[in-house]
This record gives sequence, C-alpha cells and structure tokens, in this order.
Amino acid sequence: MGLASLEEARRYGIADFFEPTDRPTVLEEVLPAVRETGFWEGDLAFRNFATGAAIPVHYTVFPFRDAQGAVSGYGTVTRDLTERRRQESFRDALIAFGDRLQACRDTAEMAAAGAEIMARTLDLDRAGYGTVDAALEHIEVERDWTAPGVASLAGRHRFDDYGEVRAGLERGREVVIPDVTADPRTAGNPGPLLGIGVRALINVPVMEHGRIVAVFFLHDRNVRDWRPDKLAFVRDVAERTRAAIERTRAEASRRESEEQFRVFAQAMPNHVWAADAGGELYWFNEQVYAFSGTSPGDLDRMGWTAIVHPDDVEAAGRAWAASLASGAHYETEFRIRRADGVHRWFLVRAEPIRGPDGAVVRWIGTNTDMEDSKQATAQLERLNEGLEQQVEERTRDRDRMWRLSTDVMLVARFDATIVAVNPAWTALFGWGETELVGRSFMDLVHPDDAGSTAAAAGDLSAGSVIPRFENRYRHKDGSYRWLSWTAVPDEDFIHAVGRDVTSEKEAAQALARTEEALRQSQKMEAVGQLTGGLAHDFNNLLTGISGSLELLQTRMAQGRLTDLDRYINAAQGASKRAAALTHRLLAFSRRQTLDPKPTDVNALVHGMEELVRRTVGPSVHIEVVGAAGLWPALVDPPQLENALLNLCINARDAMPDGGRITIETANKWLDDRAARDRDLPPGQYLSLCVTDTGTGMTPDVIAKAFDPFFTTKPLGQGTGLGLSMIYGFARQSGGQVRIYSEVGQGTTMCIYLPRHYGDAEGAEGLPDLASAPRAEQGETVLIVDDEPSIRMLVTEVLEDLGYTAIEAADASSGLKVLQSDVRIDLLVTDVGLPGGMNGRQMADAGRVNRPGLKVLFITGYAENAAVGNGHLEPGMAVLTKPFVMEALASRIKELIAAP
Repeated sequence: MGLASLEEARRYGIADFFEPTDRPTVLEEVLPAVRETGFWEGDLAFRNFATGAAIPVHYTVFPFRDAQGAVSGYGTVTRDLTERRRQESFRDALIAFGDRLQACRDTAEMAAAGAEIMARTLDLDRAGYGTVDAALEHIEVERDWTAPGVASLAGRHRFDDYGEVRAGLERGREVVIPDVTADPRTAGNPGPLLGIGVRALINVPVMEHGRIVAVFFLHDRNVRDWRPDKLAFVRDVAERTRAAIERTRAEASRRESEEQFRVFAQAMPNHVWAADAGGELYWFNEQVYAFSGTSPGDLDRMGWTAIVHPDDVEAAGRAWAASLASGAHYETEFRIRRADGVHRWFLVRAEPIRGPDGAVVRWIGTNTDMEDSKQATAQLERLNEGLEQQVEERTRDRDRMWRLSTDVMLVARFDATIVAVNPAWTALFGWGETELVGRSFMDLVHPDDAGSTAAAAGDLSAGSVIPRFENRYRHKDGSYRWLSWTAVPDEDFIHAVGRDVTSEKEAAQALARTEEALRQSQKMEAVGQLTGGLAHDFNNLLTGISGSLELLQTRMAQGRLTDLDRYINAAQGASKRAAALTHRLLAFSRRQTLDPKPTDVNALVHGMEELVRRTVGPSVHIEVVGAAGLWPALVDPPQLENALLNLCINARDAMPDGGRITIETANKWLDDRAARDRDLPPGQYLSLCVTDTGTGMTPDVIAKAFDPFFTTKPLGQGTGLGLSMIYGFARQSGGQVRIYSEVGQGTTMCIYLPRHYGDAEGAEGLPDLASAPRAEQGETVLIVDDEPSIRMLVTEVLEDLGYTAIEAADASSGLKVLQSDVRIDLLVTDVGLPGGMNGRQMADAGRVNRPGLKVLFITGYAENAAVGNGHLEPGMAVLTKPFVMEALASRIKELIAAP
C-alpha cells in the first residue's frame, strides 16, 4: 500500500486506493452493486502510494451494515494478479513467437525474432544472437534488437574484453549477472560493459551435439532482478529458436542431399531407381530409359515388368515381395530387354531408407550389367571340366615331391599340433609318421629355441609369411639338428619346409671360434704392449717420487731447508700423474669409484673451453654451442671433463692440417625406437657431442673403436684406452657413447647422460689445509685401513686439526671399537679390508648399535660395487684415493657437522 499507518490511510477516500482510470468504475459500478446485491467480484488496478505503480488485483467486495441494516463500510478480499499477468505475458509472447517463426525465411531471421521477443517481453534495452568459434574466444553478432536510443553491437567481439561473461557457457550453463559493478565476474573492470550500455546481462548458450555453437545475449542499462520465471522464459525462447534453426538446417540439408543424389544418380553409368515404402517404383535415371528405349512414366508402378524377361518376372517379384515384408536388403538377378530387343543379365540390388523411427520410407535400387560376367562364368565352367584332369596330374606330382624330398615337410595347426609329415622326417630324425602326427612340434624344439619358435608360430597365425627361420629339432636318439624353415599359413594350417643346415652351422661356429681365438691373441698382444708401457710409466713415476724423497731426506740431514719445495712438488706431481693413470685404467674397466653430482654441463664446458683451446693448438678453431635450458646431469664432473678433453684431443689428431671442432650440448627425449638404437632405456637425456672436420672413420674402425687396446695411432703413440675409458665412464654413469662418421667428412662423438631432476650444484673451490675447520671439543674419529702409512697420514692430519684419532688395521678390530662405549663421531674406513669383511659390511654392522653413525669411505681400487654402486645411505660419503689432505679435512668436518 505504501502508507505509514492506519491513521494516514483514513485520510483518503476509498476511490483513492485505485488507479485513476478505475476510480469511476469503483464509484459508479462497484459500490452501488455492493449496496444493492451485497457482493461484487472483478479485476482492478491497485495504486501503490509509495511508488505510484499500478498493481493488478482481483477484488471481492462486500458491505458492513449497522444494527438498522444500513451500509456502514466495505470489506475486501484481494489476490495479487502480478505473477499471473507475467505468466500470461510469457505465454502470449511464446504464441506470438511461434507465429513469427512460421514467417521467417532463414535462420538469421529466426534468431533475430527470438531476441526481439525476449527483449520486448522483459522490457530490455538490447537482445541479440551471435555465433561463436570452437575455442569460445569470439562472438560474431550479425544483428540485434535494440530499444530507441540504444546502439547495436553487430560485429565481432572478444569475450575476454568484457570480463568473465562466458564462464560455464561451454558446459551449457547460462551467465546471469544482475549488476556488472557488483558481480565478482565483472566488478574488477566493468568499464567496457558500462561503455556499451550494459548494467545487467544474461548470456544463454545454444548447444548442438554437446557443443556450444551460439549465444543469446540480453542487456539492460539498469540493475535487474533476474527472477527464475524470467530465466525460464529466456531458456524456453532460446530452445525454441535452436530447435527451429536446427529443423530449418536439417530441411535444407535434406533438400541438398536429395539434389545431390539426383545429380549423382543421373551421372552414374548404372541403372538407378527408387520405390516408395510399399514397393511402387516411381523414379528411374536416364540410363534406364536410354537402355530400354522407354519414356518417363512407362516403367512406374508395375510398368517395369514389361522390360524384364518373361521367364524371370515371377522370381523377381517373389524376391521383391519378401524384401518389402522383412525390410531386408534386396538382391537378385534377371534379364532386362535392351531397346534392340536383346536381353542382358543384370545384378539388381536395393537398400531400404529408414526414417527416425526405424520404419522404411523408401527404397533405392541399382541394376548392374553382368552379362559379360555370366558368359565368363559359363566359359570357366567349361574350362573346369578340363582342369580336373590337370589337377589330378598335379596332385600326383605333388605327392611324388612329398614322398621323395630330402627336405622335411610339415603341416600343422596353429596350436602346433602336427597334422602331416613327409617321409624325410624318418630319414633325418628317426621319428615315424605315427609318432609325430597328433603331437605338438614344440615338444621337439630345443629348449633354447622354444621362445623364438612360439613367436614365429604366433606371426603365422596372424597371417605373416616366414621366409627364413632357424631352430633346432630333437632326433630320436636325443641329439639336435639345425633346420632352416620357410613357412606360410592358410586359413586353417601352417605349411612349412625345413632344410637341414647342421653342417653349415657347425662350420660357421668353427669359423667363429677361430676368429675369437685370433681376436684373443691380438688382445693378448695388445695387453703385452699395454703392460710394458704401464710398467715403463710407473717406473718413471716411482723414480720421481722415490728420488725426490731421498733428496728431501738428504737435504734435511744437511740442514739445507731452502730447496725442499722443489723435491716436494716433484713427488706430488709424480703421484698425481700415477693417480690419473690408474683412474684411466679403472674407467676403461668400468670399475672406478665415481663421485656423481648434479652438474651443469654447459658451465662445465665453458670452464674447459680455454684449456681445450690451448691443448688443440692454434690451427684448430673451437666453436661451443650450448643448448638453452639444458637439463642437469648426475655425473662425476672431473671424469666428464677428462672425457671431453680426450674427445677433443682425438678430434685434433684426426685433423693434421687443422680444422674446426664443435662442442655442442642438447636435450634429448628418446622414444622407444631412438632409445633402442642407442641401447638405452626410453626417457630424457642430455647429449655432449664433439664434431670434427677430419678424416672420418670407416665402418670397420667404428665397430672396433670402443674395444680395449684398439688404436689407429702408430705403435708407441697410443694405448687404446682413451675411447674405452670414455665408454666405460658413460655406461657406469647410466649413459652411452655413439659415433657418427663419414670418411673424408668428419666425425661426431656423442656422450648421452640421463637427465637429473633437480638443480645443478655450484662449482667447488679447492680446499686449503691452513684454513680447514678445527674440531670441536672431544670429537673422535675412528680410522680403519690396512695400509699403515695411510693410517699414519690421516691420523696426523686429524690430530693437527684437534680431533681424537683411533686407529684399526682390519675390519674385526674396527668393529670391536664400534661395539664398545667409546665416543665415535665419524668412521673413516677403506673399503677393501683383510679378514673376510669389507669396509661397507663393517660400517653396516657398526650401525646396528650406532644407528646414526656417520661414515666416510676412502677407496682407491675397483670397489664401487662394495660401496653400494652409488646407493649410499644417509650419513655416508665416498672419497677417492689418492686425495689431498685438505679435501679429507673438509669432508670430515662436513660430515660431522651435518644433521
């Protein structure tokens, strides 16, 4: 009502509560009727004093009377008609929309009519329809309906320019926003929407076959309350529009399809005809009339029987009636009279065309001339009569071949059951036919060949032909003979012929043994050269070490302390060269102890670039191509540096007149085929490749390049360990090395290393014993090593740094200390120890009573497997001999301080 109180309401007359247009009715019709009849019922417009709005109301008015029966007042029972009027307006709009759709000429008019009906019914400023792309990024508005003074949005628009106004559309949900300045989907940037006069909006998706193809949009300049009944009305109009558009498109597609069929049928060389659901023929293409000499209309309904041979009409009619009754495919043969009176045989087929409900609506048929085929069949039948005798003769020839062949012949089922064998089986293997037929041929196959034989049988069952396959079959005396098979399958059986190749196999094996003996002889010769060279190198190194120590002792006894650095440096240099030589030997054998770390290979190559340039000399140009975003590798950096330097030296030696070396890194994702070619598991790798422009390698040299002791250099200029060392290091690191080369063009050597999933470590600086960290009070280290000099040196270093050192010469002694109550902060142990227990076993036993025991393994031989092949438990580390004392001190402090 909009009045503040009852007192305020009493200041108005009864007519004031109605709209001005209804007040005369109230005063002149309603109230007199109530006074006279005591009742009035009807619809009037109620006036809201607060808003001035007219509200449709259904009134029931009755009088109040005093004691004398006179009317003293009026009472009413009211019912708000707003909702009913709204629903009536929606219903009327849908009826009007249906009428509009009947008059629309195309789908664009249908969409525009739907938009206009929605806008006018809901009193909106703008409504439209637009198609969307597959990615739901743009909407193309052809035209829209707008209220006076409102601009059209015809054209192409990006959804993202207007906020989240498409969220959920692809799943068939409407986007409903009462106020773009308050809704979280658009409130962040409502300017673009407000700029086109949109304060409230609805976007309704139009779906076809589960995919959004278009959008209805409704806009208003004011905040709107999108009530559920309004949304239901919008959905109803959108769905009716979509259905009408789809029907129109389907009808257009049908007409287009029928026209295409007509053109196609007229263009076909065959006869084409059509019949209705009841089987009455009503259409023929031009080829039928041209062939039969008839005119359109002559063959309709049952007229077609006039051109069918009289002897074939009845059978053709029966077959046609059966297909009409069952709805099944129609196929028969009969003769059709040509315009010159000659009859020719035709293959006649027809297929039913069914409607949406599955019922047959028409038939499409074809007649295919098969006269020539019929004649050929008759001629073939005549030929077959003569062929039977030829087949009998050939069968006799085949049987003679079956009996007389020295090759074994076999017929078997696909489950390996033998069906037939020729007599050669008895001659070659001693088995009789009755002993073989019904038995599985797999029972006779050598156990080592069973898997490959079963696989070959599987290929045959799949239809493959096996042109050559070798396996061993058991003789009745228990021996085995080699057979080379040729096998072909048919629908039911395997047919196979096997030739005895035992003699050839034995000869080939003898030749292989001879070649292997020769290769071993060549290897032993190379080993002799290698050991002689190693003895010579080690004698030189030992002479440098022992001589330097002897002179050091003499000068100290003489009190001449000024020149001691010369002898110390000489001894240290010789020891480092000896260590490098042993590492090369261990790398070649793939038994070295590696210290893999997450490594940035690009940074490693960059750090080696200057050294490589100095090593290869000025006549060789170095080019480095580092891949951007190169993955890290888990690898021993010094060993990788050594491998890179060796590859560059080999490349330099292949270019005696100079050339170019390219060092390149790359990420590689190896699929099954690429990984199989490189003898690696599939996955992610990085490659380090060195390419030269040198002499290249022949295939024979490539095949032997990684063999131990193989070298193409003159005697005395190479041990043949370089590439073997690189190969061993790469394989031990989980990677591979491959050679790609052409003679005269150059060579590429590639190291493949597995990708490390993590960050690479930064470069470590060289430790300095003078600045090595000092021990904390009471920190104790147990040293276990069977070499007294090593125990002495390690103990001296530890005591100088403030540690308490305990020594043990073997694993049993060390274990007794570990099982005592003595404080042990760290165990430093060699891996190879005497007494039947190695260092790893001792450390594991010690951790039974000391679970948190920290362990540093020091190793100088092929003990990587004993250490754990890189699989160390937390609190364990490895240091490779020989090592500098500064590195030992830093590693000890690092392990003790670690949590």
